[in-house]
Amino acid sequence: MDAKADAKHATLTLGNKSIDFPVLSGTIGPDVIDISKLYAQTGAFTYDPGYTSTGSCESKITYIDGDEGVLLYRGYPIEQLAQGDFLETCYLLLEGELPNAAQKKDFDERVTKHTMVHEQMARFFQGFRRDAHPMAVMVATVGALAAFYQDSTDIKDPQQRMIASMRMIAKVPTLAAMAFKYTVGQPFVYPKNSLTYAENFLHMCFAVPCEEYKMNPVLARALDRIFILHADHEQNASTSTVRSAGSSGANPFACIAAGIACLWGPAHGGANEAALQMLADIGDVKNIPEFIKNVKDKNSTIRLMGFGHRVYKNYDPRAKLMQETCHEVLKEMGHDNDPLLKVAMELEKIALSDEYFISRKLYPNVDFYSGITLKAIGFPTSMFTVLFAVARTVGWISQWNEMIKEPNYKISRPRQLYTGAPKRDYVKVGDRK
Repeated sequence: MDAKADAKHATLTLGNKSIDFPVLSGTIGPDVIDISKLYAQTGAFTYDPGYTSTGSCESKITYIDGDEGVLLYRGYPIEQLAQGDFLETCYLLLEGELPNAAQKKDFDERVTKHTMVHEQMARFFQGFRRDAHPMAVMVATVGALAAFYQDSTDIKDPQQRMIASMRMIAKVPTLAAMAFKYTVGQPFVYPKNSLTYAENFLHMCFAVPCEEYKMNPVLARALDRIFILHADHEQNASTSTVRSAGSSGANPFACIAAGIACLWGPAHGGANEAALQMLADIGDVKNIPEFIKNVKDKNSTIRLMGFGHRVYKNYDPRAKLMQETCHEVLKEMGHDNDPLLKVAMELEKIALSDEYFISRKLYPNVDFYSGITLKAIGFPTSMFTVLFAVARTVGWISQWNEMIKEPNYKISRPRQLYTGAPKRDYVKVGDRK
């Protein structure tokens, strides 16, 4: 453990007994009270629904300061990393440092050479209904990778762990594109080694055999930036799910499939789709005052989507970058007069100046603009969370690797506050009243 024990300590008084617990300090961020021996010393547990005040692990990967609106990958601000490309960020998250030119070239080549999936995977898709949600397909196919790549499922072997990591970074986009093609009834498109990561994904999604696909560099750059912004986000629900699954010794493909299943929830990965639907429901700038009125009404069911965040109590640092990307894409596609964007801009302006939203720290988050951007690129709303999964795979696998490397990691086992029936005796069915 690298977190240092501070000279400070916390004292818990339970009945007539007082127990001291060490206070740990990380590199940056709030101190942490180490209560790992609480049960052994007191016979009591803490109660923290949603783990909002609980540090479940020690990590060197991502740091968030929600009050200041800061997001760091391995110490680097997200707005600086967005100047590079996604595979550079992947290397950073996996290896801990930015690559030099030779390392970057080697890493890019290794990912590129793993983008193909086993040909029998194509047959696997035929078992799904044509109208199956792409996320349902992703959960199944990513989990099935363990059946096709059994030579990289031994979590005790560092070489196999790295091979599995590279395979998932490379193959999840291919599976995502296949899921998209399958649901729209088009043939699968093989990856091309001559394309960049983002270009390859666009090509696999939108190319058709009957005509040449012309790559738009603005769209490729926008998608690359979207991937960077979503690559990791500390111990969120899906990342915690991956770590929890991994703590049991499950193979990495199963762990990432578990993360995808968790991400599917509308409160997590589906938030950008909800924000887009909200803007569509508003429809026109003239309807915003009535919408705002309903949002403020306690008795109304209208909710403001794409604003506020569980962690950020300031402007989401990803939102500004996403806003710039959104404008670039809409201008390139000739949608700079898009009514949805006009609604979004006016809604943002009001929310940032209205005391009701300011006092509640309801600032725009990354989901507010990402839905509009993805729609303009050509993705249906059913694919929004799939793209999130493509980006977050590297974060999940980095977090999983970090946990597995810990010499004494423990299986995840939260406790509970039991409020059910006390002990009672079984009565045979004929004797029950």
